[in-house]
Amino acid sequence: MTLLINCHSLAKAFGSRQLFRSISLGIFQGDKVGLIGPNGAGKSTLLKILAGIENPDKGDVAARKSLRLGYVPQTSVYESLPIDEIVLNAYQEKNVPEHEKEVQVQIILSKLGFKDTSILATELSGGWKKRLDIAKELVNNPDILLLDEPTNHLDLEGILWLEAFLKNEKLTFLVTSHDRYFLENIATRMMELNPQYPDGIFCCDGNYSDFVDKRADFLNCQQQKERAIASKVRNEVEWLRQTPKARTTKSSARVQEAERLIDELGELRSRNRQAKTKIDFESSERQTKKLLSTKNISKSLGNRLLFSKLDLNLTPGMRLGIVGSNGCGKTTLLRLLAGEVTPDSGTIKYATDLKIVYFDQHRQKLDPNDTLKQALSPNSDTVVYRGQNIHVNSWAKRFLFSPDRIDLPVRQLSGGERARIGIARLMLQPADILLLDEPTNDLDIPTLETLEQSLNEFSGAIVLITHDRALLDRLTNCVVGLGIPDEVPVLADYSQCEQFLKEHQQTITIATKKAVVNTVSSPTTPATSKQKLSFNEKKELEQMESNILKTEGEIALLEKTVESQTAKNELVELNDTCLKLETAHKKLDALYKRWEELEP
Repeated sequence: MTLLINCHSLAKAFGSRQLFRSISLGIFQGDKVGLIGPNGAGKSTLLKILAGIENPDKGDVAARKSLRLGYVPQTSVYESLPIDEIVLNAYQEKNVPEHEKEVQVQIILSKLGFKDTSILATELSGGWKKRLDIAKELVNNPDILLLDEPTNHLDLEGILWLEAFLKNEKLTFLVTSHDRYFLENIATRMMELNPQYPDGIFCCDGNYSDFVDKRADFLNCQQQKERAIASKVRNEVEWLRQTPKARTTKSSARVQEAERLIDELGELRSRNRQAKTKIDFESSERQTKKLLSTKNISKSLGNRLLFSKLDLNLTPGMRLGIVGSNGCGKTTLLRLLAGEVTPDSGTIKYATDLKIVYFDQHRQKLDPNDTLKQALSPNSDTVVYRGQNIHVNSWAKRFLFSPDRIDLPVRQLSGGERARIGIARLMLQPADILLLDEPTNDLDIPTLETLEQSLNEFSGAIVLITHDRALLDRLTNCVVGLGIPDEVPVLADYSQCEQFLKEHQQTITIATKKAVVNTVSSPTTPATSKQKLSFNEKKELEQMESNILKTEGEIALLEKTVESQTAKNELVELNDTCLKLETAHKKLDALYKRWEELEP
């Protein structure tokens, strides 16, 4: 294998905070690397060093001559420009004719699923902006693609797309992520940045499951080594404690070896005693069998129906997962259950004195100007947890905040640290029902696993929105799939729900596009009753859905042809196919518009 980039003894610190020291790693052609590590270990910083955006304090980065690197940051801000213009502006090759650049841009955007390349970047959802981020890098044909937390804040649809893309494309990449299923499916090599390892990093071939097994073996050996050295140190300390007269005759080499063993034992103990967030939600221990029930509830957003005829019964021990693409009404449903908004129809009944705790995915209840201390304990120097007073410094340590950071403003904290603050505040509130909207965003894997264990031990009911499939599978005992307005399936687990949504994807697509047509209709136009359809119009309406499906099939074939011609570099044929593809998309839009006109 060809070595593309090699790092030797990298070190980086911010002020007095050491991120990592003496990190060495290499990336080879064809590597599909997953990089993990606890919050604050320096994963994003390492990617920036590899990309040449930041410099290490010590160490060297050696890259193959003329190596092309693509870097996709966690977040991007775009101007109000068409997406094809943005990608064209990112094209770095100077000796390519302008028309060839434009063709290459269209090829890349088509491969990433963009149908209308004239749409403004500011109008894209988070998932589509992430695709645009990737398109900007792919247009320059990078040798290595660096992706920093690309799944963060994506819905399941976006994650599954990205997963399939990275698996199927012949790319060399390094991706940081806390999504365990994502890493399981895309990685052929794993790395973890963590001070618990002697060199600060642990690397192994294989996917995430392979990594977990090999890491467990390594850490077990490290603990056994600690016990062996501890036994030797006890003997040496006893030897050193002998009378002063005897010490004068002792071998200086043995004294130095004893001191070395004591230092090594201290280092091993420090590595083997890595702190973890302590999460333990407080239940109200209510004995009521039925906490909350909904009957035939429905909700619309503007002219778009989100869901209807939804019946739910929340009881102690129930773990309900809510899944669906962005914009299908997941957060709206949670707000309905919390009583923040009312349903358009149907009823919601609550048990007497029901205690509901709501975790907001946008952390809107955190004031960025508050200090960490104020965020954890707004009114005093202590918090009350399970009837006991705990000093705010001790409470902060429980969530891995050191005392010297207690006066930092919230705006200077990372996303993962803000998420831990949110969880800390939740734990202070006794609850019958926990409503959790994307609580896993920005959390590292150790904290995710601790959160998972704590939620499993919570005796009340939980309603959970998350894109973490591992958490859904391991925690939930019931899943609601949103996205089909006239049908809300309530299924046993995420796997069943994913299969259901796949089988009904065509229905979802048609319902979504019809909703878009409804939304863009002018609200100022007076509503007029539709005239009775003629015989020919009725026949046209009956055939409309099959015509739409047929046209979408043609588009799918053309898109495959584009991929094939791209791989073979058949530029003339490719140009003709792109024109046909554009015509097919216009035909599909016209069919949907006509469907809306004909439908009674």
